[in-house]
Amino acid sequence: MKYRRLGRTDLRVSVICLGTMTWGEQNTLEEGHRQMDYALDRGVNFWDTAEMYAVPPRAETYGRTEEIIGSWFRTRGKRDKVILATKVAGPDERLTYVRDGKPRLDARNIAAAVDASLKRLQTDYIDLYQLHWTERETNAFGRLGFAADPGEEVGTPLEETLEALDAVVKSGKVRHVGCSNESAWGVMRMLSLSDAGRGPRMMSVQNAYSLLNRSFEVGLAEVALREDCGLLAYSPLAMGALSGKYLDGSAGPEARLNRYPHFKRYRGPHKDKATSAYVELAKSHGLDPAQMALAFVNTRPFVTANIIGATSEAQLASDIASIDLTLDKEVLDGIDAIHQVYTYPCP
Repeated sequence: MKYRRLGRTDLRVSVICLGTMTWGEQNTLEEGHRQMDYALDRGVNFWDTAEMYAVPPRAETYGRTEEIIGSWFRTRGKRDKVILATKVAGPDERLTYVRDGKPRLDARNIAAAVDASLKRLQTDYIDLYQLHWTERETNAFGRLGFAADPGEEVGTPLEETLEALDAVVKSGKVRHVGCSNESAWGVMRMLSLSDAGRGPRMMSVQNAYSLLNRSFEVGLAEVALREDCGLLAYSPLAMGALSGKYLDGSAGPEARLNRYPHFKRYRGPHKDKATSAYVELAKSHGLDPAQMALAFVNTRPFVTANIIGATSEAQLASDIASIDLTLDKEVLDGIDAIHQVYTYPCP
């Protein structure tokens, strides 16, 4: 395994981060435990979860993924071996079952969310606590064509959110903080406020990044490198699409995009053409398409960690093994050539 420094902290996290959002929905408690055992044995010391997991979120499974992780900590006694990241939910009118039905990134919600996560996780501290999404309208979750609304209610001011995060850090419940589904403006604004003494510094930004979505490279990559606020890349396989299994029909009915067809972000005629080009490139060089896609993300200089998610142990083993794959110049040139044709297939 390889390790990188998390922001400006003293923590060194594995480049492969264990994503957990399927646990409690597509994976059982026992399967989650086996994945944690396997990953830790192979040097993966960084795990990512959220209060909103399992996914897709619903009241019946709210917090279930954190509970599965907590039960592993209780039975294995290895909390000190893991760098643990979780997240607090922002506003969403569908989340009628979260706190008072109106989750916000204010002091009351953040304090309550931290305490609830700690209880489910059966630990007394969180290494990295992230804002799952923003209160203000921005280009998150595939949104295009952003336009500021002069009359928009932006919700909790960033200053108040940072002060709330400062309180949970000073309490010892949280060691460091990060953001997710953020823009370059949002990250820089929070870093500026932190530099002015208004709260803790963002140590990472967790956004989507893959061969099908390289939008992070425009604007945010420079922020990540110059400000030591690296990317925690989620959906590096575009929900499994980049494995090619949805193109050749090998994906079974339990595969994520077959089981949940409303997840349309990474499928469609144009997107499938881009995926097909990357899959054919991998095969022409004798590479597994999924491992090639992950290896590309692993080696980007602005990436701190690559968050993999697997529903089977075979997928998990293959994903972790991508850390040992080096892509030669011919493959990288081929990736760039495809990117020139399909520059932005998925927002």
